[in-house]
Amino acid sequence: MMNYRAIRRAVLTGAVAVPLIVATSGCGVFSSKTSKEIDPPPVQSSWVNQTSGESEAMTQDGQEQVSKMTVYMQDTNGYVVPVTMSAKLADGADAQKLALQMLVKDGPYSAQLPAGFEGVLPEGTEVIVLKVVENVAMLDLSEAFTSYNASDERNMLEAITWTLTGFPEIDQVELWHEGEKLKEMPVNGFPLDNPLTRAMGINLEKAEGVQYSRSMPVTVYYSAITPDDEQYYVPVTRLIDRKDDIATAAVAELIAGPTPFSDLNSVMTQDIVVDAVTVQEGTATVDLTDASHQDGQQTPAELVQAVILSVTENTGADKVLIRLNGKADVTDTNNQSYSEPVARPEDVNALKS
Repeated sequence: MMNYRAIRRAVLTGAVAVPLIVATSGCGVFSSKTSKEIDPPPVQSSWVNQTSGESEAMTQDGQEQVSKMTVYMQDTNGYVVPVTMSAKLADGADAQKLALQMLVKDGPYSAQLPAGFEGVLPEGTEVIVLKVVENVAMLDLSEAFTSYNASDERNMLEAITWTLTGFPEIDQVELWHEGEKLKEMPVNGFPLDNPLTRAMGINLEKAEGVQYSRSMPVTVYYSAITPDDEQYYVPVTRLIDRKDDIATAAVAELIAGPTPFSDLNSVMTQDIVVDAVTVQEGTATVDLTDASHQDGQQTPAELVQAVILSVTENTGADKVLIRLNGKADVTDTNNQSYSEPVARPEDVNALKS
């Protein structure tokens, strides 16, 4: 576990360069502007993670909305994972506060979570105030928020930040505790000098041999299995050696797969080659070569979905076209055709509860 107090002191004295500083510069692939573009915000406070307008359903009395929502939970392996769920939103209720309530351990919504997932905020945490000023969410949390293990600190911040920045009006998050703005987290000292953004990454890891000062982040989606034997996707922000072509580098890391001894599963075999990723007029075209692929053979659905999620996450593209061995006639194992460009999936990890 990193000692963030020590890192913060070193950063302020100019002694080291670390991924926190690289990320918070605002000019990387995870700047708040890019994150908002590549992870489409909820429609009409529905929290749906895509462009579909079918995100709400009113009850007969008009007092409740049944909304799709994407919140970031912790899985059994300790990763922070997007989970798309449905929840009732009473008339006049604050969807942002409700999203945060979903993140509380053993909270009122715990029974609705899929098997193997739990909230990351300490039990009893309450939102005292949540207001948005110029796209910054100022979040004041109760005393219970400070009662956590040091090892949980970064996951808590990632879950809060990625959940709240899913709302179109929020790009940054500023943390307060009972009326006082936090300069650092109370247990392990994660620095909060600047508001949090998706620039911090998620499930951060460093590729072997990479130096922080010469690195750049890419976020890719690997696979995991729930206790109920359901497959789901896990985003991982990996620091790699700097490259000019971020999109191609991201797909290359997808092919390389999870790190050794990881609890995640690869979605692509390492004999696949990424030839190029080009973006024109909002569409990313991914050219892959797979020598073992035969014409008419179905492509694993996990592979296709992970490519689409990873490419949209790193390029800002609205749609993705996959060409395999020079042909855009990809059909996956769910009999879904991808002969035309497709948008990012509407529901990411819509698991059974």
